[in-house]
Amino acid sequence: MKSRTLVGLSSALCLGILPLAAQETTDIEQLKKQLGEMQRKFEQTAQEQRQQIDSLQHQLEKLQSAPPAPQPAAATPESTQIQDLKKEVDSVVEAQKKILPGEFNPAIGLVGETVFSYNSRGSDQTGNGRAGGFDVFQRSLELDFSASVDPFAKGYAVLNASADAASGEASLGVEEAALQTTSLPWGLELKAGRFFAEFGKLSDIHDHELPFVNRPLALDQYIGGESRTDGAQLSWLLPTDHYISAVAGFGNGFGGGSPLNNPGAYRPLGGLNYFGRLSTYFDLTPDLEMETGVSGLINPITRDRGGVLVQPDGSTLTEKARRVAGLDLRFSYVPLADNEYRRLDWGTELLYGDTRYWTDPDGSLNPANGGRPSGDEAYGSIGSLGLYSYATYKWNRKWSAGFLFDWVQSPQNNSVETFAYSPYLTFAVSHWNQLRLQYTHTENSASSGLPSDDAVYLQWAWIIGAHAHGWQQR
Repeated sequence: MKSRTLVGLSSALCLGILPLAAQETTDIEQLKKQLGEMQRKFEQTAQEQRQQIDSLQHQLEKLQSAPPAPQPAAATPESTQIQDLKKEVDSVVEAQKKILPGEFNPAIGLVGETVFSYNSRGSDQTGNGRAGGFDVFQRSLELDFSASVDPFAKGYAVLNASADAASGEASLGVEEAALQTTSLPWGLELKAGRFFAEFGKLSDIHDHELPFVNRPLALDQYIGGESRTDGAQLSWLLPTDHYISAVAGFGNGFGGGSPLNNPGAYRPLGGLNYFGRLSTYFDLTPDLEMETGVSGLINPITRDRGGVLVQPDGSTLTEKARRVAGLDLRFSYVPLADNEYRRLDWGTELLYGDTRYWTDPDGSLNPANGGRPSGDEAYGSIGSLGLYSYATYKWNRKWSAGFLFDWVQSPQNNSVETFAYSPYLTFAVSHWNQLRLQYTHTENSASSGLPSDDAVYLQWAWIIGAHAHGWQQR
């Protein structure tokens, strides 16, 4: 029954977007004419400035090449004219190379995000880190810095103070701090430091950038929320007429809150995370665009990631390796004549996780082996699937609404399934001030031992100063 629900919802979203692919020919022709007129005026203005400079330069050279006149006691009209021409030429040239004030200072921005909520179940029944009933959660307070380091690189840092679920106290931490090249040849770009690795469509963005309030369940369970890592990432824009981007990287730890691999001990090369993504983009019509990509993560050795996981039957699992593959797809209807006020986005991502565990059926791992299994029979591999799909429609500059569907199998037991249904409404007071209301109904399979629950969220997010990522259409 759940599978038919999943197929039905995905099919309905796919069919619903197709009728919007109609072209608006008249508006397109009008925009082309306006663009041509603007380009003509720009070229005319540039040509007039060039002619003015050439004329002044010619007059200056002519006066300077004239035979020297007898030195008068006072300045002659000719010498005064030369000085005036020099000043005029210098002022025109200086105006064209003017530097903006503060160009070399870092851009600084502050983002705040508060989530008001009501949940029909307590945290002991939902497994949620937040309390049930009424709750106010200062989910993040984010301080951003970004600037050019030199002509060859730029740097940025994001400091985040997130409130603890139990105490409510905020702890400040470095969420991102990375250096990114800007002038490598052959379409290459290198990023190194702490950053959100490029995996899928939504795992490398911050919570307040999401089109909805909460991160999809599949990303939480398979990635750990945000794809944060300490490492390096190389991007390559392929030298083809069609847009194709390839990304490959490695890092130590992957996902929000994930521990370092094998901390304090010898870490072989195989103890790092390796990730990659291949993506492309298509303009299907002047108003309809499509983006798709595939992603992969290999984590060969995960040293006690998440600790010992106690199962309902009393046995334990300790995760030792994980592999995740993802396929994402996004369609956007963006009418050229009205793209600031109207657009439709539909996106979906399918994730497959293959996780290897140490198993301990009787709860007593071999002490003589350091609490580790004594043979391959004590290892087990579990494969699981997760999916999210959403559609957002924006009908004017301030208002948009959408629906998010979640389905995920537990990486520890693929017979445990969770479904979530979330309609949401967004009101953009301005570009720097945004409110979002969302209702979420969550259903858990009987094997999970968790009841269904309902929640209502009101998210209020705001920006002060410069902000590199802002609100993004995803």
